[in-house]
Amino acid sequence: MSDRVAAVDCGTNSIRLLIADVGADGRLTDVHREMRIVRLGQGVDATGELNPEAIERTRAALHDYVDLMRDNEVIRVRMVATSATRDARNRDDFFAMAAAELGRVTSGARAEVITGDEEARLSFAGAVGELSSAEGPFVVVDLGGGSTEVVLGDADGVQSAYSADIGCVRITERCLHGNPPTPEEVASARFFASQRLAQAFGVVPVERARTWVGVAGTMTTIAAVALDLPEYDSEKVHLTRLSLDEVRSVCHRLVAMNHDERAALGPMHPGRVDVIGGGAVITEVLADELARRAGIAELIVSEHDILDGIALSIA
Repeated sequence: MSDRVAAVDCGTNSIRLLIADVGADGRLTDVHREMRIVRLGQGVDATGELNPEAIERTRAALHDYVDLMRDNEVIRVRMVATSATRDARNRDDFFAMAAAELGRVTSGARAEVITGDEEARLSFAGAVGELSSAEGPFVVVDLGGGSTEVVLGDADGVQSAYSADIGCVRITERCLHGNPPTPEEVASARFFASQRLAQAFGVVPVERARTWVGVAGTMTTIAAVALDLPEYDSEKVHLTRLSLDEVRSVCHRLVAMNHDERAALGPMHPGRVDVIGGGAVITEVLADELARRAGIAELIVSEHDILDGIALSIA
């Protein structure tokens, strides 16, 4: 007998849903998985507040997700909200909206602001579940819109974690204004990424890692572009292995493209077109640092991430 649960991850750029059955062995079987770009964190870095239009976009998506939960007879739901809501002065408006929607599934259900540390641990649990323990220790990187989690662990769990205050939306709004960005803007973005990630590497001893696992939309999009997919295919992307030379090549291409060129790529989600360059800059800095610090030579891209960790946490 399995329990049917729902997990919602509301980040700076996207809101995602996983409805899954949890078996007696604790493994998840997907019932439904979906992502929508709502850009909740639009302008938060500059204004310190959530844009009312962004809250409404998020509400509309969450309303549809709740309808799906009810249709699929979900018995438990957990929703986590990450970087954008941690930073916003008017976050109470967002949480009141989320409680009203989630209450249609389970009385008293609310969105939670989780710490960067918990975000990292949930991402790790979801990301490494299908990998051989012999490939550990793992460094899992969850590159989001407003923050990037760097987590070191192995089959026994997380050893060290840090949430760096940088993501594809944040770095784009701060540094990458040109179409395409100028060399000076790209250099500024690389410096900004290097500074923020150095804080993570000061806490997380990535030198111990043998395998790099990347999760979330920037990483999966880079994999899809590297595979030259005509359209996005999560099954083909999941557990793709890319050499770091392939990673750097795709990142360099994405940063050099203008908006229309990125939009024309078959697997590119429309909501990622204007921020994928920022994500590519961060990924390239990560590749350089992990090669230098740990001798890592490839990136494994996983479709399973914090959503799976959230679902497992309420199993």
